Amino acid sequence: MSDLFKKKIETLREKVKKYNHAYYVLSDPIISDEEFDKLLKEIEELEKQHPEFITSDSPTKRVGSDISNIFNSVEHSIPMLSLANTYNSQELLDFDRRCREGLSANSKVEYTAELKIDGVSISINYKNGLLVEAATRGDGVSGEDVTNNIRTIKSIPLSINISQNSEIKDFYVRGEIFMPIAGFNRMNELRKLNDEKLFANPRNSTAGSIKLLDSREVAKRPLDVFIYSLISSESGNTSQWKNLQLLKDLGFKINPFTKLCKNIGEVLEFCKYWESKRDELPYEIDGVVVKVNSIDQQNGLGNIAKSPRWAVAYKFKAKQTKTKLREITWQVGRTGALTPVAELEPVFLAGSTISRATLHNIEEIQRKDIREGDTVLIEKGGDVIPKVSLVVLEERDKDSVETKIPENCPICNSKLFQPESEVNIYCENFYCDAQVKGRLEHFAGRNALDIEGLGTALVEILVDLKVLSDVSDIYTLHKKRDDLITIERMGEKSVDNLIKAIEQSKEKPFHKVLFGLGIRYVGAGAAQKITQSLNTIEKLRTASAERIEEIKEIGPSISNSIIRFFKDDKNKALVERLEKAGLNFESEIVEAVTTKLSGKSFVLTGTLSLMGRNEAKSKIENCGGKVVSSVSAKTDYVVAGEKAGSKLEKAQKLEVEILSETEFIELLESINV
Repeated sequence: MSDLFKKKIETLREKVKKYNHAYYVLSDPIISDEEFDKLLKEIEELEKQHPEFITSDSPTKRVGSDISNIFNSVEHSIPMLSLANTYNSQELLDFDRRCREGLSANSKVEYTAELKIDGVSISINYKNGLLVEAATRGDGVSGEDVTNNIRTIKSIPLSINISQNSEIKDFYVRGEIFMPIAGFNRMNELRKLNDEKLFANPRNSTAGSIKLLDSREVAKRPLDVFIYSLISSESGNTSQWKNLQLLKDLGFKINPFTKLCKNIGEVLEFCKYWESKRDELPYEIDGVVVKVNSIDQQNGLGNIAKSPRWAVAYKFKAKQTKTKLREITWQVGRTGALTPVAELEPVFLAGSTISRATLHNIEEIQRKDIREGDTVLIEKGGDVIPKVSLVVLEERDKDSVETKIPENCPICNSKLFQPESEVNIYCENFYCDAQVKGRLEHFAGRNALDIEGLGTALVEILVDLKVLSDVSDIYTLHKKRDDLITIERMGEKSVDNLIKAIEQSKEKPFHKVLFGLGIRYVGAGAAQKITQSLNTIEKLRTASAERIEEIKEIGPSISNSIIRFFKDDKNKALVERLEKAGLNFESEIVEAVTTKLSGKSFVLTGTLSLMGRNEAKSKIENCGGKVVSSVSAKTDYVVAGEKAGSKLEKAQKLEVEILSETEFIELLESINV
């Protein structure tokens, strides 16, 4: 009898799987929603009666559970590399040239052109045909385990039919999770009715949804997927195009507009076409991904740093639209610096409604002559950050008034000042609420003490309630546990988790603490270098400017800022309170690594296509070398990228060793540090 029940459950599951695939992957429904729901309920009832037949790939597993994911770290078997970006036809042609030069002579190179979905990358592992694990991209080497949440996305198969595809059982697929525009809009309409905060755009909503702790909530979000990569030793396929067709046969959802291009000319046509048609799609795209089609050629070209040599992203130009600038307001940051913000007539652009845009500083306002009441052109840089690109002068009102520098802080009404040789203006009141909140958020942020739970909203509340006035007060919150529990939306569990996170922050290394102090000009990288050399707080606060500047990459602006910080009595008292609280103000001295580049000087000139200039500079310095701005007889190497100019000519005259970008990369790869 039990065998009959098992067979019936399996038959019903196969039906649901077939209907799911037709509806979510093929967009071609076979049965009505009502019929589908009845079928699903029938399986649920049978599984309740016979729990011994419940399997991980049952369609009833898609609804999610109230078990919270801990988001354990998952190491990717093959790193999830990022792509180098190109922004115009010439850069794509240069990519094509590099590919052909990197292969054997007269090699024919085909490409796949795939729409670059504006979503969140995911890697999914199948074993014996069953979905067993899904992880976010993370840093490319390891990501977070979001398996329970990914199971709720109906366009992702929980299993494949290995009886029909016995040649492939264990494999990884990679793809892009996204939220269709219509689903995003419906979700925001519902949130508006419920008086909830609206989501900013589909991509951010997708990223937030994947990280929800309750997978039942994830199941309610209109998430979808396009799979673009198959990693398997079993497929035997020799090209990206064939892999895509196999993925489709296995039941995965593939973007229907992907094209196999015979040459780079066809790729350029594809990019041009979709840049003009992007607004007609039901989801957001921000470019085209171009890949060498042949797997053998991909392997021959290999990877560099964190990017493959055989693939590149062609990014579309930023979208623009016109709107009205209602008002210019001023935000006060943790250092007291004021940032002007354009308050706009809400306008929809590149997937989100924009009502605010940064104006950077007063110099930017004066340079563009931006005024309240102006009609302005809004642009999304990289389709993410909105900015005012220009003023439509022909639509300016006759009685328009030039924007002036404010005289008083908009938060505390204190006098403002503008240091010589700076464009920023500052509030001089150290205890201005906006500065206090900014310092607390910075201190508790991920790159500093990483105090989970102490975010913007709670900082706002605790400062307004006068519970927190500086960062040392954070370490007295455990004494106010009962008061914290009474705060709306806190509760015992939230408060206890916060207190636990505060206690764990005491274990953070010295460089995190130093960065968290918010000393002007001392970024996360500088803090690490400083604490590797001056490895105790006592050494740091008594160091001279000369001693601090002996540290690699640390100049006068940083050294003077550190000295000013420790001369201030308020800051000295703050550090003492943090020491008493048990924070870490000591680290090990790290000995410098000696390589064959130690002491060597480099000049970078021209466009570095495979590796950005900043990354090249960082790698040289990590290998003990230094980057200088001008060529001389003492220069050891000149790295010449595309369109190198006078510096290359001077290097040739002085007979300085010249490296192409490829030769430079090979030099770096030959050094094991």
